[in-house]
Amino acid sequence: CDPGQATKFLYELLYNDPIKIILMPGCSSVSTLVAEAARMWNLIVLSYGSSSPALSNRQRFPTFFRTHPSATLHNPTRVQLFKKWGWTKIATIQQTTEVFTSTLDDLDQRVKEAGLEITFRQSFFSDPAAPVRNLKRQDARIIVGLFYETEARKVFCEVYKEKLYGKKYVWFLIGWYADNWFRIKDPAINCTEAEMAEAVEGHVTTEIVMLNPENTRSISNMTSQEFIEKLQKRLGKNPEETGGFQEAPLAYDAIWALALALNKTSAELVKKGLRLEDFNYNNKNITDEIYRALNSSAFEGVSGHVVFDASGSRMAWTLIEQLQGGVYKKIGYYDSTKDNLSWYNNDRWIGGSPPADYTKVITTFRFLSQKLFISVSVLASLGIVLAVVCLAFNIYNGHVRYIQNSQPYLNNMTAVGCTLALAAVFPLGLDGYHIGPGMFPFVCQARLWLLGLGFSLAYGSMFTKIWWVHTVFTKKEEKKEKRKTLEPWKLYATVGLLVGLDVVTLVVWQIVDPLHRTIEEFTKEEPKTDLDVSILPQLEHCSSTKMNTWLGIFYGFKGLLLLLGIFLAYETKSVSTEKINDHRAVGMAIYNVAVLCLITAPVTMILSSQQDAAFAFAALAVVFSSYITLVVLFVPKMRRLITRGEWQSEQQDTMKTGSSTNNNEEEKSRLLEKENRELEKIIAEKEERVSELRQQLQDRQQLRSRRRPSNPSRENSDNNHFPPGLGAPPAAPPGGGGGGTMGPPFYQPNLPLVRCLVSEQAEKLGRGNCDGSRVHLLYK
Repeated sequence: CDPGQATKFLYELLYNDPIKIILMPGCSSVSTLVAEAARMWNLIVLSYGSSSPALSNRQRFPTFFRTHPSATLHNPTRVQLFKKWGWTKIATIQQTTEVFTSTLDDLDQRVKEAGLEITFRQSFFSDPAAPVRNLKRQDARIIVGLFYETEARKVFCEVYKEKLYGKKYVWFLIGWYADNWFRIKDPAINCTEAEMAEAVEGHVTTEIVMLNPENTRSISNMTSQEFIEKLQKRLGKNPEETGGFQEAPLAYDAIWALALALNKTSAELVKKGLRLEDFNYNNKNITDEIYRALNSSAFEGVSGHVVFDASGSRMAWTLIEQLQGGVYKKIGYYDSTKDNLSWYNNDRWIGGSPPADYTKVITTFRFLSQKLFISVSVLASLGIVLAVVCLAFNIYNGHVRYIQNSQPYLNNMTAVGCTLALAAVFPLGLDGYHIGPGMFPFVCQARLWLLGLGFSLAYGSMFTKIWWVHTVFTKKEEKKEKRKTLEPWKLYATVGLLVGLDVVTLVVWQIVDPLHRTIEEFTKEEPKTDLDVSILPQLEHCSSTKMNTWLGIFYGFKGLLLLLGIFLAYETKSVSTEKINDHRAVGMAIYNVAVLCLITAPVTMILSSQQDAAFAFAALAVVFSSYITLVVLFVPKMRRLITRGEWQSEQQDTMKTGSSTNNNEEEKSRLLEKENRELEKIIAEKEERVSELRQQLQDRQQLRSRRRPSNPSRENSDNNHFPPGLGAPPAAPPGGGGGGTMGPPFYQPNLPLVRCLVSEQAEKLGRGNCDGSRVHLLYK
């Protein structure tokens, strides 16, 4: 088996007489050298001990034959076993040497031709720990191992550590290891003999049959047993100590193959007028005849049926064994020449039957909890009933002034919007448990339209009220007159604009990028009962190609509306108006709806993979928002009309109570009282000013009377200098002293000045004059 020595001997043989007609090397390393060079001398090469798969290359070794089967002969047997046990996914682990690499390449090609697949391929040079871990991580089940005996112990020590054995796994090994290879103490491993025995239990080996197992006579008129007996007598020593003892039947049959080929060649050459003795190194014709004779060889030898394949390799039987209870048991033979599998039906498996070649994945859908769905559906149904009751109440009492002053048509829209939003709870909870995949897109569209339109109607009508209250009733003083008129069509147009924007957006979304059913897969789960099955949870979603873009548009627009609604509700909290008398309740509803929506939207996106939590957040947010809106807007109206009896007409109300007034008159009365108090303050200030002026006038009169007491005409002239509206001073009381002095003046309500002072305030009260009785009322 030394290539260097072989080269020396080859050239000595070729350049020394006699002429050689056949070369017969033994080992693969020498056969590779000889067979590649033999083509230059037109020589046939016949080997009896070469197993390298590389020698099957006809382009490189065109005249090579061998009675020792190629190492790739195991592969047809392995493929046959894979088919028998129904395996389609195979994994391999090999030692990085040429013989195993080429064998594995051949196996890869054969499994592809058979419709099978090598899913994982691992290799190692000296330490197999990492490749074994990779096989475990990749869930390899049927594993072909190609390595020498010493590496086999290292591999199976790691196999034990990774628990890559047992009823889930099957290992295929080479059969020419010693029968007790796993019991041999090896310092390179740290596993005990018992651990090794546990790891290798149940593995299958394939081994080329070198001695015919059947007791049939060969072409030499000997059975395989008679051949072994004669060989042992000839050796005269222990066969186990004799190199090449196992290959002896192959060498014996190689001589028979050569003899038969030469006989056949001689007969063919006679027909052409030639002889074997005419052969020389330049005579290719005789070489071709020998090649054809060997290539067509077929006879029974002591090693079994001898026949060569197209690559010149021996086609032989393969022995199949299984390790059962620590002992190898023959479970069958395979003849690849006839594709015949002889089966003993004594194979045993740890799990009772051959394992699966991969973990069977069972797809299961995560459905919504039915208890949760029913509970929320009941709440939604009660909410729909409440919305219908509120709608009916609002329509029935539409003639009542208190209801009319709350813009009932907008409230009706709110009730309808709450009904649509609550109805969206039902398609939100529908999944594969209730409907098939074909109906899922329709359910997705129903969710989108009901929620979108429900929000637009319910929130849009409330937002419109707050918007117009802020626009009209928070203007500056100089624009007060515009408060008196609030045209309803503007309110309805605002709601229509909001709803129209949503409808257009939804239509474009549905046409351009419609919602459809998508599947989200989760990590596989291992069941507790069956080790060969893994569960793949899946969850159904409503989605589209540009889902994030559409959600961004929707959430952005709705979020701005919610934030603006909160701001407007805060700004108008102190406004009091008769035109929209429930705007404070609307503001409270907007606060609650906005907070719930702004919290729920991001939370449901985060919890989208948890169907129960996502549904609970979304559905309960819709339910609570609707409940809060309906209760805040309608329940106070119901309570007021029931407790005060305001659902009756004004005429009937007057007949019952006589002097009672409706709510609008009470409000006017309160305003009059407030204005009366303001006027009293103004009058008090004016009185104080009048007193000061009168005192000044009195002082001036006294001063003038002292200076000119003898000029009564001037005095009378001075008396006319009262401020406008005060009139002439009162006459001096009788019996007054000389010198022209006056008595103290006194205030009279009928003076023109007082009437003038209160005239502006009186106009606010709806009076056209300022008589004494009205002034007297102001002093109450």
